[in-house]
Amino acid sequence: MSNPLREGLEAGRVVPPCTVVIFGAGGDLTRRKLMPALYNLAVSRALPGGFAVVGISRGEKSDDAFREEMHEAVGTFSRKKPIDPGIWTDFAPGLFFQAGAFGEAETYAKLKERLDTIESSRGTKGNRLFYLAVPPSEVRGIVEGLRGAGLVEKHTSISELPFTRIIAEKPFGHDRASAAALNGLLGEVFGERQVFRIDHYLGKETVQNLLVFRFANSLFEPLWNREHVDHVQITVAEDIGVEGRGRFYEQTGALRDIVQNHALQLLCLTAMEPPISLHADAVRDEKVKVLRSLRPLGPRTIRSSVVRGQYTGGFVRGDEVRAYRQEPDVAGESSTETFVAMRVFVDSWRWGGVPFYVRAGKRLNRRATEVAIHFKRVPHAIFPVPDGGISPNVLTMRIQPDEQIALRFTTKEPGQNTVLRDVAMDFRYGSTFGSNTPEAYERLLLDAMRGDATLFTRADEAEQQWAFVEPILAAWQENPTPPPMYDAGSWGPEASHELLAADGRRWRKP
Repeated sequence: MSNPLREGLEAGRVVPPCTVVIFGAGGDLTRRKLMPALYNLAVSRALPGGFAVVGISRGEKSDDAFREEMHEAVGTFSRKKPIDPGIWTDFAPGLFFQAGAFGEAETYAKLKERLDTIESSRGTKGNRLFYLAVPPSEVRGIVEGLRGAGLVEKHTSISELPFTRIIAEKPFGHDRASAAALNGLLGEVFGERQVFRIDHYLGKETVQNLLVFRFANSLFEPLWNREHVDHVQITVAEDIGVEGRGRFYEQTGALRDIVQNHALQLLCLTAMEPPISLHADAVRDEKVKVLRSLRPLGPRTIRSSVVRGQYTGGFVRGDEVRAYRQEPDVAGESSTETFVAMRVFVDSWRWGGVPFYVRAGKRLNRRATEVAIHFKRVPHAIFPVPDGGISPNVLTMRIQPDEQIALRFTTKEPGQNTVLRDVAMDFRYGSTFGSNTPEAYERLLLDAMRGDATLFTRADEAEQQWAFVEPILAAWQENPTPPPMYDAGSWGPEASHELLAADGRRWRKP
């Protein structure tokens, strides 16, 4: 009798032949991320011999025109430059284009015919991976179109061949109800093991290394609990604004755009218990337990533990930038938040009483994503120290940019007197492994082809993330006052600093 916890692990080592069908092939995601990632996989010899890509979007164009567009995109955005002519010569013939509107049955009838031809000529053996690089409003039409054309066969096992899988981009729904409805729709057409809800943060090397760092090193795991950790800080900071996505951001805001997915995923990986294996469901089971352990936020707690803000004009890296309300497609009196900070508690045996401080925002001082574990101070200082005592040890995992892990500790300066100084030991990915680290989409696309869902979000996980943030959204809707303003180029509104100051702490400067 097979062990379900081992299912797919051996098969996952091999990338089977397949066709990747990209809905929204004319968009920025395809140009900037997906096609460069696929090309980089080709450079690394990671793609299977039988491989093809079919791009679908509105507007007629030939396969050759599509290949030329993708050549330009790869040349601009790939981490591997310049384009290797020999590799491109092998890669380009596998790229095809199909024009069509996502809500029309004719699109899927033509796609079925095209796939039959491509699969025969390219040897992809009927394996298909559908990538929804489209807004959430387009998902229903695509899923129903695929079902109507007979392009999907529902599977319960990841090892069934030929496979049909689907990748859904974030945001996965707009609230818990819409996420549940989307899960219901996908569940009617696909088995859960065929659905890959992507959060590109989970493909970043340092995020993956959180698991390795915690569970492959005996030095830190015994300290990773309430007995030794004073608090945890999670920062997802961007120095850019909404970058022409004003209409999208007006409907979304920082809580939905960053906290509900990226930040909560980082919190889960930091706080989770050791999984029994690296099987996808074993890892995701532990993450869901963390989400269910988050202390619910009531109206009074939200007022005292959650801060929002919106950027005004200011200077970022020496350049003057405009306020959020001056961005295109943003209302002149908008109350949309571009910054969120909160105090969160994980009510579990490991983390009882340890606050997790989470902040995320746009137009901040610099681009930086990190998890910082602040350990408790020594119980008694036997050395002469300045006011404030000996600084606590801090372990920092930098996700982006300049991926690294650093440990701050106290040492003595050389000399006759005992003078203490904070120093850091750090490990930098670029210095150790070279600067050409694979990008997140490379790992995630390859895992989806393999059928490894470890770094993807499960249905109950997505809904549980919404369950935590939904009371905050409801409280803001009931009290739609404008959020406090903060200068572009700063570290957010003053209330964010007061949130930690009230607990006798302060934000770490990334």
